Amino acid sequence: MDDQPRSEPSRISPFEVTELHPAPTGLILEGGDYPPIQSFADAKNIWCIESSKLWAIATPIAFNIWCNYGINSFTNIFAGHIGDIELSAVAIALSVVANFSFGFLLGMASALETLCGQAFGAGQIDMLGVYMQRSWIILFGACFALLPLYLYATPLLKLLGQESEIADLAGDFTMQVVPQMFSLAINFPTQKFLQSQSKVGVLAWIGLAAFIGHIMIIYLFVIVFEWGTIGAAVAYDISAWLVALAQLVYVVCCCKDGWTGLSWLAFKDLWGFTKLSIASAVMLCLEIWYFMMIIVLTGHLDDPVIAVGSLSICMNINGWEGMLFIGINAAISVRVSNELGYGHPRAAKYSVIITVIQSLLIGILSALAILATRNKFAVIFTNSIEMQKAVARLAHFLGITMVLNSVQPVISGVAVGGGWQALVAYVNLFCYYVVGLPLGFFLGYHNHSGVEGIWIGMICGTFLQTLILLYIIYKTNWNTEVEHASERMRQWGAEMNVPHYGIN
Repeated sequence: MDDQPRSEPSRISPFEVTELHPAPTGLILEGGDYPPIQSFADAKNIWCIESSKLWAIATPIAFNIWCNYGINSFTNIFAGHIGDIELSAVAIALSVVANFSFGFLLGMASALETLCGQAFGAGQIDMLGVYMQRSWIILFGACFALLPLYLYATPLLKLLGQESEIADLAGDFTMQVVPQMFSLAINFPTQKFLQSQSKVGVLAWIGLAAFIGHIMIIYLFVIVFEWGTIGAAVAYDISAWLVALAQLVYVVCCCKDGWTGLSWLAFKDLWGFTKLSIASAVMLCLEIWYFMMIIVLTGHLDDPVIAVGSLSICMNINGWEGMLFIGINAAISVRVSNELGYGHPRAAKYSVIITVIQSLLIGILSALAILATRNKFAVIFTNSIEMQKAVARLAHFLGITMVLNSVQPVISGVAVGGGWQALVAYVNLFCYYVVGLPLGFFLGYHNHSGVEGIWIGMICGTFLQTLILLYIIYKTNWNTEVEHASERMRQWGAEMNVPHYGIN
C-alpha cells in the first residue's frame, strides 16, 4: 500500500525534437502549439511532422487489428476442416453474436480515448490508471448484461430463420466462447490506456504473438487432439485471454507513470463514466448494425444466394481496407485528445486536416484499384462465373463506399478525441436509420433495383453522415474545444484531491 504523494511526471511537448524527425528550420512554436501557416514551407513542415506522428500510432494499431482478424479467420478455417455444418455454425457464432458484443464493448471502451487522451495531454498522468480501472468495472458489468445473448443464442438464431442443425451447434459454440467476451473487459481498457500515451508498439508485438500462438494451439486442439468445435472454442478463449493478460502485465510492470496501483477512486462517479461509455458504444454500434442490416435486407431478395454472396465479397474487400482506417481512427483520436489536453488548438486542427486528406487519398487509390480489377478480384473468393459477374456489377458501388469509408472513420476518431460521442450518435441514427435504410428498402424492393438499390441507400446514408460531420468539424472552434477539454479535466481530474491508496 502506498499513500505517499506522487510527483507529477515530466511532460514532453509533442513537438519536441526527435532523432528521426527533427524540427524543420523556420518552424517556430508558439507555447508548444503550431504557428499559423504562412507559406508552403510551413505547410510542408507541419505535414511531415503530423504524418510521422499519425503513422507511428496508426501502423501498430492497424497491424494489431489485422492479427486479431487473423485469429477469427483461422478459427473459421480450422472449423471448415471439421465439416461444412461446423464451418457455418462457427462463422455465424463469431460474425453475429461475438461481433455484436465485440462492437458494443469496444464502443464503451472508446470513452477512455477521450478521457485518457486529454488527461495525458493535460499532465494528469495519475488519472489514466484510475480511468482504466473504472472502465474495467463498467465493461465487466456490460459483459454480464450481454450474457443472455450468448446463453440463448440458439433460440435467437432460430427466430431469425436459421436452420435448426446450424443454430444448435452455433448456440453451443457461442456459450463456449463466453470467456473470450469477458477477456475484452480487460483487453480494451488496457489497449486504450496504452494508445492514449502512444505506447502502441507493444500492441503490435502482442497481436503477432497471439496470432502465431493461436494457430499452434488450434492446430493442436482441432487436428491433433480432434476435439472438434470445442477445441476451436477453447483455443479461441485461450488466445483472447493471453492477449488481455499480456497487455495487463505490460501496463502494471512497464507503465509506472500512468499506472499507480489499484485505487478506490475507480468506484467514484461510475454513472457519469457509464453515460459517456454508452454514448461511445451507441455511436459505434449504430454503424456496425447498419452494415449488418444491409446484409439482412439483401437476404430477402428474389435471388438471395447471388445477392448475399456478391455483397459479402464486396464487404469482405471493404473490411480489409476498413481495418487500416480503424488504426487511423485510433491514431487521430489520440492526436486530437492529446493536443486538446495540451491546450494546442492549431495542432488539433492541423492534425485533423492532414489526416482527412491522407485518408481520402488512400480511399481514392483503393477505389481506382477496385475499378481497374473489377472483372478479376472476385476470383479470389469464388469460381462461379455468375457470382463474378454479379460482383463486377457492384464494383463501382464498392469503389464509392471505399472512398466514403476512408473519411468517415477519421471523423469518428475526431469525435471520440473531442468527446462528441453523443452528437455523432444522433447524426448516425438520423443518417443511417431515417435516411439510408428506408431509402435502400424502397429502392431495393419497391423500385425493384435489388442489391444495387439497397447499396445506393447505404451510400446515401453514409454520404449524408460524412457531409454533416465534415460541416461540424469545419465549424468547430478549436479554442473552444480546448476550453471544453480543460473543463472536462477539471471535472474528472478533481478526483485527485481525494486521498489515493494504491497497490503497486
